[in-house]
Amino acid sequence: MAPDRLLRMSALAELTGGSLSRLSNVVKRLEQRGFVRREPDPADGRYTNAILTTEGWDKVVAAAPGHVEAVRHLVLDPLGPAQIAALGEIGEQLRAHVRGECAAPPPAETDC
Repeated sequence: MAPDRLLRMSALAELTGGSLSRLSNVVKRLEQRGFVRREPDPADGRYTNAILTTEGWDKVVAAAPGHVEAVRHLVLDPLGPAQIAALGEIGEQLRAHVRGECAAPPPAETDC
């Protein structure tokens, strides 16, 4: 969902919570399938950009309905409203942690 379907590899690794070397291996396989391409960042050649190709975007669009259905069936359907709300709060806390931020104040039992 990034502008121009482009992200620096280092930013993508941070968003996915993975190492740059592991991401590089995954992107290499996606590149071989024509879903992604890598290019030096024109603003700073020390960085590499990952760019989702049109074929990659088409694959995402095609996979989305089945993915959404599976998540609903496996994750959301077994939960009640309070549990879904708690899951949302947990997700926000994890997202903030991955980004190196703190979500509005964490419960006493967690470290952010």
